[in-house]
Amino acid sequence: MAELGGERFDLVIIGGGITGAGVARDAARRGLRVALVEASDFAAGTSSRSSKLIHGGLRYLAMGEVGLVRETARERQAVHQMAPHLAEPCWMVVPARSRASLMKIRAGIGAYEKLGAVTDADRHLSWDRDALGEREPCLRRDEYPWVCAYREYMTDDARLVLAVLRDAVGAGAQVASRLPVVDVIWEGDRIDGVVTECGVSGNRVEIRSDAVVNATGPWVERLANLEEKSAADRLHPSKGIHIVVDAVRLPVRNLVIMETHDKRSIFVLPRGDSVAVGTTDTSYHGSQFLWPEIEQTDVEYLLHPLKRYFDIEPPGLDDVVAAWSGVRPLVAQEGKEATEISRKEEVWVGTGGMITVAGGKLTGFRTMAMTVLDFVAERLGRSLGPGPGPDPIPGGNFSSDLDGHAASVAATGVDRPLADRLVRLYGDETGPVLARGDEPLVPGGRVVAGEVSWAVEVDGALTLEDFIYRRTRAAWYTPAERVALLAPAATRMADLLGWDEARTAAEIESVQARYASELQFQDSTG
Repeated sequence: MAELGGERFDLVIIGGGITGAGVARDAARRGLRVALVEASDFAAGTSSRSSKLIHGGLRYLAMGEVGLVRETARERQAVHQMAPHLAEPCWMVVPARSRASLMKIRAGIGAYEKLGAVTDADRHLSWDRDALGEREPCLRRDEYPWVCAYREYMTDDARLVLAVLRDAVGAGAQVASRLPVVDVIWEGDRIDGVVTECGVSGNRVEIRSDAVVNATGPWVERLANLEEKSAADRLHPSKGIHIVVDAVRLPVRNLVIMETHDKRSIFVLPRGDSVAVGTTDTSYHGSQFLWPEIEQTDVEYLLHPLKRYFDIEPPGLDDVVAAWSGVRPLVAQEGKEATEISRKEEVWVGTGGMITVAGGKLTGFRTMAMTVLDFVAERLGRSLGPGPGPDPIPGGNFSSDLDGHAASVAATGVDRPLADRLVRLYGDETGPVLARGDEPLVPGGRVVAGEVSWAVEVDGALTLEDFIYRRTRAAWYTPAERVALLAPAATRMADLLGWDEARTAAEIESVQARYASELQFQDSTG
């Protein structure tokens, strides 16, 4: 806080999600003096609640969003270059009931691949009944005897945010979590910085800057109201729900697209020991932007198509072991529902010069940052030069594929499933993480002791929730041990952060309450 209040910055960014992180990296790499403040934890909101895909949005072609699809489809390779562990190529399977349907799907995917400049090696494939029996045996071949399989990329959204932020810090940016903005500073008719209040100590600090970017996602209008009390309603918040079931109950091997009864597309997303299904897309009129409600109707909506697509006993409400929800900050379009609204970002400048950005997709964070920096350059009245390329960010500096990298980690004596999980979180920093402690926190488990100190000392975790939900993703991806993890993880964090017994117990109770809140919809099943 002393450093933030002790110098003048070229740019202060409000919001530590993927948009703010991308702007911070771009600006710092261009030589600007950058500060970023986040009200909660980094990636605490929407940026940790996505479908975990780096993708161009095939369905947006049908909406006429050709420019958006071209941009984000091509950005997939840029993110893969930056962080190959956080942009893993996977097959996305689109089931077809007939050969004619398959041909129609292939035509659309072919256009998508052309827009995305996909290489020949990654072009789509067709699988017939025999191929499905080997590659996706639980898919109902009586209903869907054909599929088209094309390449998309799986990510870990919160860890991507952290890596981008660390890259910004490496280029000189100052970043701080738990430091919400409570006011703006005026010099005449221009905003000259922000007033922040520490969420831990309650102390205030003024951060002076020549430009201010509001990248707070669903909260952008609240921040804009500090500048203009009569700021127009620009957002149409949309709630997205994902549910998680044990992989034993839904043993899929690839990403799968299903069609719902209302003709929407949702994803089945295997990851480690769990499989996620999502997402919903409904207008959100509530106020819980950080942890929006998960309703039983949302869960039933996602469960319903499974029995049509997979030859298994369909999972029910009680089979859901975890769930997450997030709010998309869509830019409102008159007369359109959430499912019809463009995902293209919008940037505007307020009366005092605050630059606000909303909308956009996780995949396009780099190009969004370039757009915002054009506005920053105009605000500063000078040229900023070219933006940074897709150079490797922390964890992304390795050349082998992920399986090869995991095999090399396993060769050191690490259990292979554990190695697979770690390299997809930490990339080439897996070794340093293990060097801090390679023993599992839970006997036979997949989360190791070294991850606790790495989370605190490198990745800025300040609470047990930070560690469980956003540093290790244990809450959703290692559901079998997520309860047993709490006590040993909290004990190690207590040693690192100086918690007493009361604080340690409170941290455990807080995450237990969060777990219960995720699954509250099960209480109404009787």
